Amino acid sequence: MELTRNIKSEICSLFEVHDDGNGVHRIITPLEYTGSGDRIVVRVREREDGFIVDENGEAALYATMADGDVEVEAVSRWAAELGGSSPVRMSEDEVLSAKASDQRLISSYIFRVAEAAQQLHAIATARQPRKASEFKSQVATTVAAASANVGFAYESDVPLPIAGDFIADHVIDAKTPLIIIAATGIQRLLEAEIIHMRYQQEKMPAFVLAAVESQKAVGPKQFERANYYTGKTVTFNAADFSSLVIARASVQ
Repeated sequence: MELTRNIKSEICSLFEVHDDGNGVHRIITPLEYTGSGDRIVVRVREREDGFIVDENGEAALYATMADGDVEVEAVSRWAAELGGSSPVRMSEDEVLSAKASDQRLISSYIFRVAEAAQQLHAIATARQPRKASEFKSQVATTVAAASANVGFAYESDVPLPIAGDFIADHVIDAKTPLIIIAATGIQRLLEAEIIHMRYQQEKMPAFVLAAVESQKAVGPKQFERANYYTGKTVTFNAADFSSLVIARASVQ
């Protein structure tokens, strides 16, 4: 019984409930939009005929910020099928909501709206592998041109001589080896940080340069953090990145 009470109490404590006034309550759930670290927020608004539970269109907004597309056919099919398994509906302005005629339904509908928000975000951003491939190709082209400019040899997909079986996207054979990581997501950016740390721990010369397609792709907080735990982390721009690679490779 004690364990049951503790679990119930701890689960409840994961949800923050705020009274925003004018009949609106805001619930910050422990669920997150995949890859962003942003928690899913649900609103409960009182109406004359009951309550509206919605996520204020944030699932679509966060998906768009992550270079997703809420207008793809997969999202349309999902929205059309939603009614068969959930009280949640998606409006034309891409807001997910459920109407509760009975106050006792509110708690369960909060979960259902949060669940739908997470699903919408995941489906809308599921096209990322293609974009990631394009981004890596752009980085590779820029590295090849920059290496030719300074006359240094370089290799791609290089196993690194450190613990962890890490592979660099590119390594330029400069006086201080320039390790380039095309960070297509948070996980790859974290790998760049670990590579930097391992080289420092093992006192091996190297400069770790990480490039991300955009801060949105990895999250602003993770991007800012990475600049403290790599040689340098930048958002990718072909001309600027080429100049940076040339400058770093030329350091004596």
